[in-house]
Amino acid sequence: MTHQQATLDLSMALLERPSVTPDDDGCQDILSARLEQVGFDCEFMYFGDRRQSGEHAEVKNLWARRGTTDPVICFAGHTDVVPTGDENNWTYPPFTPTIADGYLWARGAADMKTGIAAFTIAAERFVANYPEHKGSIAFLITSDEEGPSVNGTVKVIETLEARDEKITYCLVGEPSSTDTLGDIIKNGRRGSLGAVLTVTGKQGHVAYPHLACNPIHATMSALAELTDTAWDEGNDYFPATSLQISNINGGTGATNVIPETLEVIFNFRFSTETTEDELKAKTHAIFDKHFSNSKANYAIDWKLSGQPFLTPEGKLVSACQKAIKTVTDVDTTLSTSGGTSDGRFIAPTGAQVVELGVRNATIHQVDEKVEVDDLGKLAQIYEGILENLLLD
Repeated sequence: MTHQQATLDLSMALLERPSVTPDDDGCQDILSARLEQVGFDCEFMYFGDRRQSGEHAEVKNLWARRGTTDPVICFAGHTDVVPTGDENNWTYPPFTPTIADGYLWARGAADMKTGIAAFTIAAERFVANYPEHKGSIAFLITSDEEGPSVNGTVKVIETLEARDEKITYCLVGEPSSTDTLGDIIKNGRRGSLGAVLTVTGKQGHVAYPHLACNPIHATMSALAELTDTAWDEGNDYFPATSLQISNINGGTGATNVIPETLEVIFNFRFSTETTEDELKAKTHAIFDKHFSNSKANYAIDWKLSGQPFLTPEGKLVSACQKAIKTVTDVDTTLSTSGGTSDGRFIAPTGAQVVELGVRNATIHQVDEKVEVDDLGKLAQIYEGILENLLLD
């Protein structure tokens, strides 16, 4: 069976399972059964509480490894998908994978079950050709990437670190490509620092402002400075750190009531030119200045979702570029754009991490789809990366 047909068949088997976060719905069982047949030791790791929902829900994770020596080349990915929304808005049922007009249509087609299928086929083919290969091949598969991300990859990495099991190279199968397969490799990601600002004043009648303290008025000048601040200038790999306000909530709904509280939610996407602590310190300095003579007071609840990471040009990046060029004749561009991925949990261990997968044009959208012809090519690229890293 060709790379194309094998990858397509496995993709469709995974896509027909409605594995909305955090439900794996048997996808990892399919993978482990195949991997065990070619010599992988498979271990399921469960974190969380099966009786709970949300961030406390139980998450199923798969750690599979073939080999006991270094280097360890790990494919990381997730079997969970985002909700479909109204299924009546889809051209084809989202969990009935359909081939039409040269595309494979289904929720998870791009993000990222086809990537998981392609690497599985690549690993099977590589092991068949080189059963005595040096080093190790591993899979780290979670069903908690699209959700809270608290009982998935981060917990698996903590477990591996505790037993001194290190990943050397990590290939995250997220949909990285933009215009054509392999045109973009994500060799890093910006950090993400979220904040919930709560400003407390005093409720009162709008006709008697001297008897109240308006938290909205007290905050406006500070927010203006916050949004006008240049946090850094970025560098050769990262754009400048940016801040975006995403939510502002205050008021009782009445026109004649000064509210007591205001809540503002904002987020930093930050480069390696600044740190979490520096961002917090500068933010507090701005608010301290503007609230120094105010009757209102403020508090900020911070949440760090991930530190920035960067894999510079080196053996892993070169192996990916070489494999892509061989299969597609595309010259790959390195990028750190986009949101976060589970790579943020793996990079701090010292692993080199890149993201490489299908086109990302329809991820999280109605009518998510991926080019059918890209599936076999992606499997060939992944197999080429294994050859470049384990045979050289």
